[in-house]
Amino acid sequence: MARAIFIGGTSSHAGKSWMATAICAWLRERGVRVAPFKAQNMSNNSYPCLGGGEIGRAQVAQAWACGLEPEPAMNPILLKPNSATGSQVVVHGKVWKTLPARGYYQHVDWLRHQVLDAYEDLAARFEVIVIEGAGSVAELNLRPVDLVNFGLATRVGAASLLVSDIERGGVFGSLIGTVSLLEPDERALLRAFAVNKFRGDRSLFDEGRDILEQRTGLPCLGVFPFADGLHVDDEDSLSLPATQQAQPAPDVAIIRFPRISNTTDFRLLRNASWLDAPVSQHFRAVILPGTKNTIDDLAWMRAQGLDAWVCTQARQGAIVLGICGGMQMLGEWIADPLAMESHQREAEGLGLLPLRTTLAPQKTVRCVQARTPGGSLFAGYEIHLGQTQLTQPRPSPFATLDTGEAEGLRHGNVMGTYLHGATESPAVLLEILGIHAPHASSREEDFRAISAWFHQHAPRFGELFLDN
Repeated sequence: MARAIFIGGTSSHAGKSWMATAICAWLRERGVRVAPFKAQNMSNNSYPCLGGGEIGRAQVAQAWACGLEPEPAMNPILLKPNSATGSQVVVHGKVWKTLPARGYYQHVDWLRHQVLDAYEDLAARFEVIVIEGAGSVAELNLRPVDLVNFGLATRVGAASLLVSDIERGGVFGSLIGTVSLLEPDERALLRAFAVNKFRGDRSLFDEGRDILEQRTGLPCLGVFPFADGLHVDDEDSLSLPATQQAQPAPDVAIIRFPRISNTTDFRLLRNASWLDAPVSQHFRAVILPGTKNTIDDLAWMRAQGLDAWVCTQARQGAIVLGICGGMQMLGEWIADPLAMESHQREAEGLGLLPLRTTLAPQKTVRCVQARTPGGSLFAGYEIHLGQTQLTQPRPSPFATLDTGEAEGLRHGNVMGTYLHGATESPAVLLEILGIHAPHASSREEDFRAISAWFHQHAPRFGELFLDN
């Protein structure tokens, strides 16, 4: 049976995914057969596995860091929020049910079996399993139904690391308070804590580190600096800027839907302006991203006045690109007769593309290779419920798949595609938006860099987590 290492956090967005990815890359470089695991992920950033099914994008990145193809066992439960209180529940890569939170917890015993089965499957095939937790490990009200934090770590006896984010402030309260709230069997698993996202001279925190070690009774694995030059795929939309960028004249505007999905599509568009309300500026390009609830986010657009604003931008010559749900919104009509996403059964689209979409139970989940009309080859993927039909002959496809199938469409200066990943290609961005994206390092370059970063700042990791 594999050795287990658990990465828990004092809060959401403390850097658990980042740390887990770094540890996966570090272990792989040392010849360890390692695999990632997150029992329950809540995110609309997902990715198809080549063998079928979808899992959270963070676990995909961790699988790649391990030199593995992603598989559903690495993230047996994926919650994809489609309303303020409910989520589509994906189990072992496949859609299981759409449930409100209270309804989800009524199935916790069955779900725990799915988690343990998936973990045992991986543990039988690998030497080390790097387990990522979720949110805070000290959510006392969720302890009886915990599937992903110490509820799992205690069952598998995982050596545990507690990660805290110093950038947000309150690092003493979050670390000392979290440790004090743990049960004895949970506390016994902790090997160390880490202080993440430190900016400036780290020697100024030497006294703070000593205080934390004294108060928690734990060694500090490291005070990790904020790493601006390293890239790891975002787990969810928490990494997005909350408001419009303070750039005087950015080229691209991206609509920030309440239920936005697959925000990794925009990792190269670092200077984009994220909008939740109309602005007076004219943009070169406006992007409608994917969403987990197309009809409700379309209604939100109308309430914000962004529907008319997008149409005005299009009339003024801006390139308008809709990706997945964003493409559906640009069409003439969207129907959801079985309430797959929304209680509203149909809605009129923006009418900028000649297409109509019907949401259906069968989900399309696949990886593809595609080529644009300009010859740009890129890897893309589809994750959507909608079945879309054109209402007039296709003027030009957005791209052609390697199967010869035409995909998406270009209608004047308005474009639509189901292919996530297209805008992660610098060549595609240059062709369709006329934007020179910054150099994008390869995955392997990213993983080598994050492994070196981890090795530099956590020299005692092997001693604390592998030697005993």
